[in-house]
Amino acid sequence: MTTKAPVLRGARIAGTGSAVPDRILTNFDLEKMVDTSDEWIVERTGIRERRIASEDVVTSDLASQAALRALDDAGMTAEEVDLIIVATVTPDTIFPSCACWVQAKIGAKKAAAFDISAGCTGFVYAVSLAWGLVAQGAYDSILVVGAETLSRIVDWEDRNTCVLFGDGAGAAVVKPCELGEGILECVLKSDGTGSDVLIIPAGGSGMPASHETVESRLHYIKMKGNPVYRFAVRAMVEATSEVLEKANLKIEDVDLIIPHQANQRLIELAAERLGVPDKLYSNVAKFGNTSAASIPIALDEAARGGVLKNGDTLVLVGFGAGLTWGGAVLKWNKE
Repeated sequence: MTTKAPVLRGARIAGTGSAVPDRILTNFDLEKMVDTSDEWIVERTGIRERRIASEDVVTSDLASQAALRALDDAGMTAEEVDLIIVATVTPDTIFPSCACWVQAKIGAKKAAAFDISAGCTGFVYAVSLAWGLVAQGAYDSILVVGAETLSRIVDWEDRNTCVLFGDGAGAAVVKPCELGEGILECVLKSDGTGSDVLIIPAGGSGMPASHETVESRLHYIKMKGNPVYRFAVRAMVEATSEVLEKANLKIEDVDLIIPHQANQRLIELAAERLGVPDKLYSNVAKFGNTSAASIPIALDEAARGGVLKNGDTLVLVGFGAGLTWGGAVLKWNKE
């Protein structure tokens, strides 16, 4: 049994930002690299193109760009940030954290900084953590970033995975607000028995880097597609339903759902099962699966594009390696 800490105030997303590399890798480009086709990729995933970082760009570069845009959107400077949380599976270095690199690059001199690793659910995990810390009065301004350079861990000889992933970063500033506004509830879930279905086998303490691990291509993403697909649909529906129940809301109360952008077929199936075919936001065709960055990139796009308006009820829902999944429901009041 868990005991909730006292809630002193609400917490809201006060600004958003995103950054993606300039280089676009289309399905037609991939046809020249592996045995695949534009038709095959679109039919199975809905992805048409993805962004790929240049060799001189690291995850913290994209994260810093997105962070500065989010701070500008919130009307803040980096010096006002109390804490930086970066969700990523592709940090610049094993240590120090990507968040520390971001702190230095943006000049957030007084901010504490750390990373979390929850796969594609990372941004939802980070938002939930920021919500609790702000609501309890521990911090007044938290910068939450989801950032990835997945092109560095994709096996470009594996047509089943290399067509899926792209690079990018999204960020949000979490600040205090009135109780009952902003972030209303969060749900976080995990099932470690599914750890092997989406994994990079080598590079950690269990299988340190060696000539054998490199030659066997064990430092790249390995995915068991069918188990992941079945899990993803269930996780999206379950997390959305549970977080709405915790907030005493119904699916009819929701104006927009921003899911992890993994696969258009997954998104459409989840929308069908939830009974809201026109409420799930998707930009997966343009960016592919950017893991922890996908939700905040989509959030920033929806906010800046006028799809998301003040007063709207919004659900963020993610699922990914771990296995992890989770959701957050917000009353959008950025201004």
